[in-house]
Amino acid sequence: MESTGGLRERKKLRTRQAISEAAIALFLEHGYDQVSVADIAAAAEVSKRTLFAYFPTKDDLVLHRIADHEIEAARVVRGRGDGEAPLDALHRHLRARLAERDPITGLCDHPQVVAFYRLVTGTPALQSAAARYVASGEEALAAALRETTPGDGRFAEVTAALAAGQILLVQRALAAANQACIARGMSADEREPDALAEADHAFGLLSGGLAPYRR
Repeated sequence: MESTGGLRERKKLRTRQAISEAAIALFLEHGYDQVSVADIAAAAEVSKRTLFAYFPTKDDLVLHRIADHEIEAARVVRGRGDGEAPLDALHRHLRARLAERDPITGLCDHPQVVAFYRLVTGTPALQSAAARYVASGEEALAAALRETTPGDGRFAEVTAALAAGQILLVQRALAAANQACIARGMSADEREPDALAEADHAFGLLSGGLAPYRR
């Protein structure tokens, strides 16, 4: 028999999902700036107080969907196999995500994903808010990379920070290129060979300049 706590958590998850789906539907139909929090609460049949309990800000209603990826690169570096270099682990992980059509890679042609991507990239307020996820992800990856470099050399901290910025910038650029092709009508299957080749090329360039984190 399921515990009361388990039922409560499931109810919270359903409520959170209902609020998020109502918000995204309204944003896609009317535009982010034209939809108020009150509109979303009414559509989800919850109070504004309940809505803010799940999503503290309006942009969280959208960007929470990418929040899980905020420290993904750092998790990959820390969870890599024995003897595997950080760049190799990140490269391998990206290729796997491309094969899985993970939306974060841009290589996903599901209509809802394409519409969501267009919403985020086409809304200045969301782009500005997303910057905090970018900054947090870079800090997390820099910390993970720093852990892989023994010693306290003069440039250890700045090297890790610069590397993290370059790696995540490359990943965002690759995702944008993939989604741009799909937005022009290319299917994910058609785009995949070039997406993989571009990922290989990009990590080759990174490897050439980030010696501390390659094999």
